[in-house]
Amino acid sequence: MKAKHQRLVLVVLALIAIVGAGLLATYALRNQASYFYLPEQMLADPPQVGQAVRLGGMVERGSLKTDADGVTLRFNVTGNESSRVPVRFSGIAPDLFVEGSGVVAEGRLEADGTFVADNLLAKHDENYVPKELEGMTQQQASRMAEETTVGLE
Repeated sequence: MKAKHQRLVLVVLALIAIVGAGLLATYALRNQASYFYLPEQMLADPPQVGQAVRLGGMVERGSLKTDADGVTLRFNVTGNESSRVPVRFSGIAPDLFVEGSGVVAEGRLEADGTFVADNLLAKHDENYVPKELEGMTQQQASRMAEETTVGLE
């Protein structure tokens, strides 16, 4: 076989291997994909019961309740004023999780329309300041940042 034909065979085999690896990865990850829904999308076209999805929106003011067990939270996630999805979460909520804040809940929808969250991701606005830096001036915060990074260099 000529060198030109050998190179052609190697290129074809490499392309087949790359396409095969891509198809295998797609097949393996098809159940791991987590789709993102807004409340109005979840109400209009809900995912299958038990399918892993993410629900994002705002925690409705006045809807946050803690069950008697002290660990289970119930609240509504809203998008626009008319759409709200009830959510149940058992676990420790993030520090930034409060009414009126943004949230992304990872979990699944139950048959009764309640979203059962396995994980909560709290979002903060662009004006977020860590508790340690509250009340400090810009100069004091800069000085504190410099002091904490001196030993890292």
